[in-house]
Amino acid sequence: MRIVAIDPEPVHELEYFDAAPRGGTQLRRLPLLRGVAEGIPPELDAVLVCSDLQGRARAGAGELLLLGEVLAAEYAALAELEVVPAPAFTGVLLAGDLYAAPGADKMGATGDVRAVWRAFAGGFRWVAGVAGNHDLFGRPQEADRFAREPGVYLLDGRGVALDGLRVAGVGGICGSGSKPNRRAPEAFVAAVRQCLAARPHVLVLHEGPDGGAPGLRGNAELRAALDGGRPLVICGHVHWDRPLATLPGGTQVLNADARVVVLERA
Repeated sequence: MRIVAIDPEPVHELEYFDAAPRGGTQLRRLPLLRGVAEGIPPELDAVLVCSDLQGRARAGAGELLLLGEVLAAEYAALAELEVVPAPAFTGVLLAGDLYAAPGADKMGATGDVRAVWRAFAGGFRWVAGVAGNHDLFGRPQEADRFAREPGVYLLDGRGVALDGLRVAGVGGICGSGSKPNRRAPEAFVAAVRQCLAARPHVLVLHEGPDGGAPGLRGNAELRAALDGGRPLVICGHVHWDRPLATLPGGTQVLNADARVVVLERA
């Protein structure tokens, strides 16, 4: 799968609250960008990509829900207006960090994100992706059951074929200690290399490579492992001012941190 173009201006923005750096909350806008990609299977009209939806938005009843839950409903409403392709023919790729504190007033909160995944799985063709370093999925037995729910493909060191699209993923970040979803740098890179050996069309990561240019922060060791492998790499964890970079060896990296990209078939 290869991205041909991404429109610089969003076709829609969704208002949400997130934690302000000095305490309290701030109002932000989640941009929805339209792109075109080659290699999307004929069974799909589009692939929706997002990451780091660490906020809360108001649902129809006025309650603050996780941003990803509201996004799933907002996308369906936009599809009714024919702004975006129908959810039933749209696959979803999530690159992690989908939790925010109930009041959207605490930076770096960690919690259960199953509601977001289920919101997408309930109306879209399928949802696949990885855990971020702030994502939990319940107790171990609950997490195991969740990973077997219909339409849900939570990946970590493995791949899956969805409508002929080979998607692999490695969750979490490089790190150590008792915090969740961390692995030693050498183990992280080894898991990525294992996924690449299966020649996926798309590799979903939470922590991604650097983009090889100023302002495109990321993991340099990952860049060395990925470049030349030629899957489309989707990631988040750190924000880039522009969403797409092409590494010197030709690998495309789509950074979906705090943005939504809808890739339609070329």
